[in-house]
Amino acid sequence: VQLQASGGGVVQAGASLRLSCTTSGRTFAAYAMGWFRQAPGKEREFVAAISGSGVRTHYADSLKGRFTISRDNDKRTVNLQMSVVTPEDTAVYYCAARRHTVAATNSNDYDYWGRGTQVTVSS
Repeated sequence: VQLQASGGGVVQAGASLRLSCTTSGRTFAAYAMGWFRQAPGKEREFVAAISGSGVRTHYADSLKGRFTISRDNDKRTVNLQMSVVTPEDTAVYYCAARRHTVAATNSNDYDYWGRGTQVTVSS
């Protein structure tokens, strides 16, 4: 499975941004998907995850209400809608796929990773 994240860029604090991750393969619904991020000098952290069907979602507690994860299984795409971003959201954002339909919050549970897309929020 190959993953390609896009949608990053430089935005001002308070703006909204939508990240997308497209995948290869024909059984996209068989994979739970997750978004993680890594800021400079920090460890990679969980952002959001979604089950294979899209019914169940999970969010980092600190991001609930600002970020929304969704997926379109027909288009083999998972999205991360970010709103009211702050400079603390500056990071490289990675999408990941898990060979299981149940979403997970631990990065070790994911089997495939994209190369990441840079999000920079200016104050």
